[in-house]
Amino acid sequence: MDEKQGSFIKFSHEGQLMPLEEKLATDNKSKTLKIGIPRELSDNESRVPLVPESVNLLVENGHEIIVERGAGNQAHFTDSQYAEAGAILTDLKEEVYKSEIIIKVSPPSTEEVLMMDKGKTIFSSVFLPDQDKNHFEKLVQKRVKAIGYEYIKDKSGSFPVIKSMSEIVGNTAVLIAAEHLSHPKYGKGKMLGGFPGLNPSEVVIIGAGTVAEYAARTAIGMGALVKIFDDAIYKLRDIQKNLGSRVFTSILQPKVLLTALKSADVVIAAKHTHGDVSPCMISEEMVMQINAGAVIVDVSIDQGGCFETSRVTSHQNPVYQIHDVTHYCVPNIASRVPHTASYALSNYLIPVLLKISELGGVENMLKYDASFCKGVYVYNGILTNKTIGNKYNLPYQNLELLLSAF
Repeated sequence: MDEKQGSFIKFSHEGQLMPLEEKLATDNKSKTLKIGIPRELSDNESRVPLVPESVNLLVENGHEIIVERGAGNQAHFTDSQYAEAGAILTDLKEEVYKSEIIIKVSPPSTEEVLMMDKGKTIFSSVFLPDQDKNHFEKLVQKRVKAIGYEYIKDKSGSFPVIKSMSEIVGNTAVLIAAEHLSHPKYGKGKMLGGFPGLNPSEVVIIGAGTVAEYAARTAIGMGALVKIFDDAIYKLRDIQKNLGSRVFTSILQPKVLLTALKSADVVIAAKHTHGDVSPCMISEEMVMQINAGAVIVDVSIDQGGCFETSRVTSHQNPVYQIHDVTHYCVPNIASRVPHTASYALSNYLIPVLLKISELGGVENMLKYDASFCKGVYVYNGILTNKTIGNKYNLPYQNLELLLSAF
C-alpha cells in the first residue's frame, strides 16, 4: 500500500468521509439548552408556545426554561403549573431574552428585538401583513437567527405548524359561524346544521386545503349542506376522498359561485396562497346579493382576504356588517381556542428542541435538517427568505449556500 492510499484510509477513519448525519452524531455531544418563553405583548394573541407538560419534559432532560410570569394565563396555564413543571419564573422580560433560544407565538415587537443579543435564536410567527421593512432590518442588525413557523417544512414537504393550526382553524371557523348565525343582531336567529322538517343550513367554502377540509367535516357533522369551490381539480378530488363523502364541489366559476352565495347561510373563505397576498375573489357586488343575516368568516384575511368588503378585525371586536352581511375577519382564529392551539404548537416544538439538543445546537440542526432550514428567514445578520426580500426590496442570500461555506 503506497503512502497516498494510507493517508486516504487514515483520513476516512477519522470520520471525515462519514455521511453528514453520522458525522454530526459522532462529532457533537448533546447540548443543554436555555430556553426563554416571554409573555405575549399583543392583546390579540392568547397562545403560549410550550405547555407545562412539555416544559417538564425539557427540564427532566436537563434543560433550563425561563418563563415570564403570566405567559400562559390567557391559555389557562397558571404560573404555579409552570413552576411545578420545573420552569424558572421571572417578572423581567429582559431575563427571558438572555436565553439562548427564545420561543413565542406572535412576531417580536421592536421592543423585544432590541432585547436580543447577537447569536440568539428566536422562534415565532412572521405574519407579513403586520410587518414593515424596518422590522426585518432591525432583526438583521441584531445578527440573530429568526425562524418563522409559517415557513418550516417537514420531510414530507408539508408545513407542520401551519397544518396543525389550519385543522384547528377549520373546526373553529364553523363554530364561530354558528355562534353569529344564531345571534339576534348579527345573524338570523338560526341554528347551523340540520333539523327534522327543516331545510339544512347551507355552507359555502372557498378553497379546498386543510382549513376547508376540517371546516367541511365540522359542518357536515352538524348536518349542514356543504359546497366547496376551488380552482384546482386535484384539490377538489382530494377533499372528497378525505371527507369520504360526495359533497358538492365546483371550480371557481363565477356564475355557479354566485348562485351558491345567494342561498348561503355561511361563507368560509379558506383560500391560501404560498405568496404573501391571497387573491380577492368576491366583489362587493356579489356580497350585496348574499342573504341578510348570513355570516362570512374570512380565514384568508391574514393574506389580505378573499372578499372586497373584508377588513382586519380583532378578538375584542371581531365582527361588522356590510350590506346586512356579518363579516368575521380575525387573522389568528386559532388564538380563539388558545388552550387547544398551545398544545398543538407545543407538540411540534418538543421533538424539534430535543433534536437540537441532541445534535449540539441550532447550527448543527440547520446542517442536519434541510426541511427545518426552510423556516429560517434571518441567519446571523443575513436575510435568507426570498419572499420577504422581494416584498420589502431587501437583499437576501440562499441559506444552503451560506451553510455550505462553513
